[in-house]
Amino acid sequence: MRVKCVICDKIETIDDETLIAKRLRNRPIHTYMCKECHDRIEEKTIIRLQTGNFRLYRDKKKEDSW
Repeated sequence: MRVKCVICDKIETIDDETLIAKRLRNRPIHTYMCKECHDRIEEKTIIRLQTGNFRLYRDKKKEDSW
């Protein structure tokens, strides 16, 4: 399967049997990001978190009474 990175427009080939290929086929809203772009974003996010000026807003989990 040929995929294109949404950030750098690099075209790569991934195996059709992988989980990410299945997700891209079944849910077109999912986008593909190459390994280099993913690593770069992860590295910069970690650096921002360490400065203390960056907050990662996540949903507060509600405890279910079940």
